[in-house]
Amino acid sequence: MFRSAQHDNGSYSGRAFKQLKFAFPPNPVAASLRDAKCHSGSEQFRGRDHALEAEARGFLRQLGATELARKIRVEWNPRMRTAAGRADYREKLISLNPELLKQRARLAETEFGTGTLDCLKQSSLTSAGRVVAQHTEQHGLIHDEVDRTLRHELAHLLAQWRVGRRRIAPHGAEWRQACRDLGIADEARCHNLPFATKVYARRYVYRCPNCKEEFPRVRRIRRAIACLACCRKHNRGEFDPRFRLRLLSKT
Repeated sequence: MFRSAQHDNGSYSGRAFKQLKFAFPPNPVAASLRDAKCHSGSEQFRGRDHALEAEARGFLRQLGATELARKIRVEWNPRMRTAAGRADYREKLISLNPELLKQRARLAETEFGTGTLDCLKQSSLTSAGRVVAQHTEQHGLIHDEVDRTLRHELAHLLAQWRVGRRRIAPHGAEWRQACRDLGIADEARCHNLPFATKVYARRYVYRCPNCKEEFPRVRRIRRAIACLACCRKHNRGEFDPRFRLRLLSKT
């Protein structure tokens, strides 16, 4: 790990978080609508999702975070590839990967069958939601990845909001407590959803001049980056130019 010289004075931005597989009971009405749209390919999911924003605000208000609830935004970001979701505290923004909807549609097709999906698309929201909820309650076969991801990312924002400007670990005790408060006490750090990934060769190798730890990177580092372990050990976690990473080799 490393520490950037251009940090933001302790604010938390959840840009580097990769999320995990979820199994929280779904919102059947909203879930059935999104599944039908995604499966039919009739709508490209991008931009803000006001329904999910309303859900997030409801969770936050129940936990007393009314100020954060007023500012929270939720969006679908089609540029996301491997991460299920991302939280940015500075922007009060949760970004979700549209691939979550495709995964849920594939699960629904496997468990319900294509005929049932066609029925869901043609029926009303109430009846469609009833079918999904009944099947989920009886068999536990369809997990709402969207709801779980939303709560996971919301826990990042809630944890940082509670501590203010103090820097906290991304998946530390504060985040775990927020997960418990949001009803996902068994949450893990990373997802194992079958998202398509690309593997890029790490052509640049950097080394810390102090501890000699090596850091392979895909792209050349353009900013002043220092070894995080050494900064924590010798400078209370703040950037220290003595531990700035140096390019060792380019392959």
